[in-house]
Amino acid sequence: MARIAVIDDDRSVLLLVQRGLEKAGHTLVLASSGQEGLDLIRECDPDVILLDLVLRDVSGLDVFKKIREIDTRVPVIFITGEADSETAIEAMQLGAYDYVAKPLDLEELTELVENAARTRQLMSVPVALGVSDSRGSPRDAMIGRCEAMLDVFKQIGRVASQKIPVLIQGESGTGKELVARAIYQHSGRANEQFMEVNCAALPDTLLESELFGHEKGAFTGADKRRIGKFEQCQGGTIFLDEIGDMALVVQAKVLRLLQEQRFERVGGNEVIQTDVRIVAATNRDLNRMVESGQFRADLLYRLNGVVIELPPLRDRGADVKLLLQHFLSEATRDLGFSHIKGISAEALDPLISYDWPGNIRELRSIVRQAVLNSTGTVIAPDSLPPVIIGGKPKKADESDGPSSGSRVDLIEFIARRLEAASTNLYAETVEMMERHLMAQVLSHTEGNQSRAAEILGITRGKVRDRIATYGIDVKKSVTMPSEHVDVADDGGESADR
Repeated sequence: MARIAVIDDDRSVLLLVQRGLEKAGHTLVLASSGQEGLDLIRECDPDVILLDLVLRDVSGLDVFKKIREIDTRVPVIFITGEADSETAIEAMQLGAYDYVAKPLDLEELTELVENAARTRQLMSVPVALGVSDSRGSPRDAMIGRCEAMLDVFKQIGRVASQKIPVLIQGESGTGKELVARAIYQHSGRANEQFMEVNCAALPDTLLESELFGHEKGAFTGADKRRIGKFEQCQGGTIFLDEIGDMALVVQAKVLRLLQEQRFERVGGNEVIQTDVRIVAATNRDLNRMVESGQFRADLLYRLNGVVIELPPLRDRGADVKLLLQHFLSEATRDLGFSHIKGISAEALDPLISYDWPGNIRELRSIVRQAVLNSTGTVIAPDSLPPVIIGGKPKKADESDGPSSGSRVDLIEFIARRLEAASTNLYAETVEMMERHLMAQVLSHTEGNQSRAAEILGITRGKVRDRIATYGIDVKKSVTMPSEHVDVADDGGESADR
């Protein structure tokens, strides 16, 4: 989990935040003054900083400016006594991640901190390109040596230093987010902010506000001015994931920003200049969407300057074996299954010949499940799900649904792990049950994450985190874990959402 630094001279606030965030699994370091906080930040390199706007010894805004001298990218969340504080809004314009008003809502704060921690990870964890040896490969490595992937690596190198927009296309699960991060990390903007916005995850009005901000009273519920990502990420890079799901009215504003480098907040008249690079991604056919009137031709023309096409895993030949080895190494290390040394030839053959409609996300999931199910020193066929051994491979456009073969019997699972002399049975069992729980609840809510969070009694941020961790395909309403159990978010080709 994340390391959080909290700077506040109110002891009650420090204790409240500490109790709430430690309960969520985070590590807290506390400071009661601005100078103490700056010293702490230099020492502990936090993932996220919570900073009181009004400190006794110094202005929170002055502390923020000094934090930026130490680290230009660490997400800073301000704590303020007033929801519409002009100083807090100024901090957002200077690049603060967000702000929360007292009295603090711990659920809201926890979700905000977890989103900020993910943003930090996207910026700071390096993406290694062109890894052809899966043994000992680094975190978030793009493994591959097929011709199509070598071309992708060359394209990233060519476009990273340029300022023009980039469009990344490819099926779900091919690693589009990793490509976006690699472009950012190899660009001249690597020391500035990188912000990701999933265009499919927000209603149209909220997406417009998220990107461009809004003025107080702009719409129902807009009780304060809000700074949007394009204003907040000045000089940085915005990753617009699933841009094919963006409403036409929002597309028009993005087009104007690309053309003129300026925009207005929702409900406002002030023209705001911005310098932001846009990297967009989609798994949809935008040309066909243009023909059907669902996507603007002029916006596609602007994005089409550089197009990076990611190949589906079924077209990557020997890369499948490299990826299997890589994710097996990760899974055995993460779960403490060091006795598993490889994959048997009998299990490897169907894995190689499988069509992989879910691409890298599905491969990671199945390797993780196979490790959990294995009772020997190598992955055998009986550790693999039926869809690999005897089932017909699904095509990419087929819906994922629950099947009896995808369910894991709890008693059988525990018995197999006991037989394998597991030393991590509690965590393994909880993870297996949580995967099924999340998939079942999201099926019940037809993919509605807010409703799922309400039923489960957890935050929406936690739901989103579990969806990413276990590779649950929300668009298809339900994905059972045998087909999409994601490995821990600690390396390898990331599942593209």
